[in-house]
Amino acid sequence: MTTQLNPLSSHLSYALAAAHRTVNQLLSARLKKHGIQIEAWRVMEYLDAGEKLTMGELAKQALLNPPALSKLVDRMVSDGLVHRQISTADQRQINLLLTNLGRTRMLQIRQDVEDEDRALTDQFNTQDGALLIRLLSQIS
Repeated sequence: MTTQLNPLSSHLSYALAAAHRTVNQLLSARLKKHGIQIEAWRVMEYLDAGEKLTMGELAKQALLNPPALSKLVDRMVSDGLVHRQISTADQRQINLLLTNLGRTRMLQIRQDVEDEDRALTDQFNTQDGALLIRLLSQIS
């Protein structure tokens, strides 16, 4: 009996999608104990870095569509993680800021994300891991 290989396994797009699914599942499991979704973590990372982004820019950077970001921000405001502030530069724009609770949770979340990153990079030698990051960055 011959084992048939996955007919999609030779396609880069399939390999990337399969890797994304695995990484997403692993990271989601770690973040679940914090009650945080991956998308919320991405938003919190940008806010913690002091990024002054419009909602549209933040949506793009956090890999979300704008309506999904709006719903996510509503939940994050309800959970006390972020608050909205009218921009002093342009009254039409809203700035998002982490609350004290959001900052505290971000430190806890970041530790788990870094642990997951280490677990992933441990599968490669240092040079291969750096090469993988460079190659994936070229695609995106």
